[in-house]
Amino acid sequence: MMGILELSNVNKGFGEGTAHTKVLQNINLDIEDGEFVAILGFSGTGKTTLMNLVAGLEMPDTGSVEFKGAAVTGPGPERGLVFQSYSLMPWLTVQGNVGLAVDTVFPKLSKAERSEQALHYIKMVGLGHAAERRPAELSGGMRQRVAVARALAMSPDLLLLDEPLSALDALTRANLADEILEIWERDKKTVLMITNDVDEAIIMADRIIPLNPDGTLGEAFTVTIPRPRDRIEMNHHDGFKTLRAEITKYLMDLGIDAKAEGSTELPNVTPIHGLPTAIAKAQEGLIDQRFLDFSQLHKVYPTPKGPLTVVEDFNLKLDRGEFISLIGHSGCGKSTVLTMAAGLNEISKGAIKLDGRHVEGADPERAVVFQAPSLFPWLTARENVSLGVDRVYPRANQAERQDVVDYYLERVGLAEAMDKPAHALSNGMKQRVGIARAFALSPKLLLLDEPFGMLDSLTRWELQEVLMEVWSRTKVTAICVTHDVDEAILLADRVVMMTNGPQATIGKIVNVDLPRPRTRKALLEHPDYYTYRQEVLDFLEEYEHGAKPKPKPQAIAAE
Repeated sequence: MMGILELSNVNKGFGEGTAHTKVLQNINLDIEDGEFVAILGFSGTGKTTLMNLVAGLEMPDTGSVEFKGAAVTGPGPERGLVFQSYSLMPWLTVQGNVGLAVDTVFPKLSKAERSEQALHYIKMVGLGHAAERRPAELSGGMRQRVAVARALAMSPDLLLLDEPLSALDALTRANLADEILEIWERDKKTVLMITNDVDEAIIMADRIIPLNPDGTLGEAFTVTIPRPRDRIEMNHHDGFKTLRAEITKYLMDLGIDAKAEGSTELPNVTPIHGLPTAIAKAQEGLIDQRFLDFSQLHKVYPTPKGPLTVVEDFNLKLDRGEFISLIGHSGCGKSTVLTMAAGLNEISKGAIKLDGRHVEGADPERAVVFQAPSLFPWLTARENVSLGVDRVYPRANQAERQDVVDYYLERVGLAEAMDKPAHALSNGMKQRVGIARAFALSPKLLLLDEPFGMLDSLTRWELQEVLMEVWSRTKVTAICVTHDVDEAILLADRVVMMTNGPQATIGKIVNVDLPRPRTRKALLEHPDYYTYRQEVLDFLEEYEHGAKPKPKPQAIAAE
């Protein structure tokens, strides 16, 4: 094979003088004709800058970018780019958006030929039925399909995919990845893809090249697993497991080498919802078991067509200090159960008891971390955490309350950013503040509603480690709603799987008997890890695409 793309000693930065920031350093990259290459790295490492250089949207400070032996001096239709965001013309139909690209690249074709070309690629990405719809009438996954069709319709020699799947839900992401692979196999396009998802890179690519935090390229990992690569079958493939562990170790050694450190000691102060010492001693041994009790829980919403039961007969008992992951497909009622436990959503039937008392209304003894951290943007990280602490520790003095705030901000790695306003923080840093705020309340119950769902995969890994480290100090009883199988197993003592809604309930529970403290690297090397993973994957596959098989009676027992 001959090389189609070559980057030689490329350097790129932004800003002038002392404000100049190096983004990419000494980039050397050769991609062969027909090859599928994935660039993998954390947010902020310059992945998109690298893609913009190849697309001709940016020029290198030094070094060269050549395509088919000629210097790249600007954008060109031979390099089709699909962004993370869809960038569609909202007033045009699907056919109009794709046709606009075809008209620009192939002006000599007849109107009928251009229309036929556009429709061919629209059908190829499964949108033939939606050709006359406008972007506002499409789901996020469908809009991204339009972007892929538009790039393909220009018949590029090199397809550039800049995190094209990251804004999509897991199922849509997997389906669109499969379609891209089918197109690549059929048309033998050369593909350069940026991603932050290790599994996605292994499933799709011939070579995986990490982009290091200092803007240099790491050593490439060659993927020798035969094609086609099935996601479920990969769970049993030794080559997949080995490669996954190697890449994960490499990335985590780079990204999580600076552990949280701090000088602040946690003061010995009692939160307002803490039990007096005498009562706590009298109840020792009584409230450790069934500390949290979901009994015959139902949620029913009124609709014009009559009552709709979203969750029914949800029964689950948690011991004090237990960590539960709640997993299932979209619409299965996971977040509904969590918001009822938080007291933010009325219980239709049944009961939830925490520490022997019925849950009624919101209370700081039940701390919630949502997908979006909901910070006050004009307040600093420290001030955002202090709001709850001041309320929960009324008997502590100001210095003691401040120590509580600083202690948890240090634990989540924000010692240097405590006084930054929330609007100046990255999404990952904002979620760290949300985690610190929740733990600082010294809650009896920690509720996490897809807390890392809006973050890229590698940032999610970092914060999972942060969460596990802080949780290991407090052993607070916790429930985490997630759609991520690996996250569910990493965090939990038990993975509770829900059937599809409506009338969703517990379908199966897996006891995760893996040693703590846990790290992602250690779990990937544990001989039982993939057995647990397969159990969860099998359940999710059974309930995929809205299927409603009957839950197995023996699997429902939650005690």
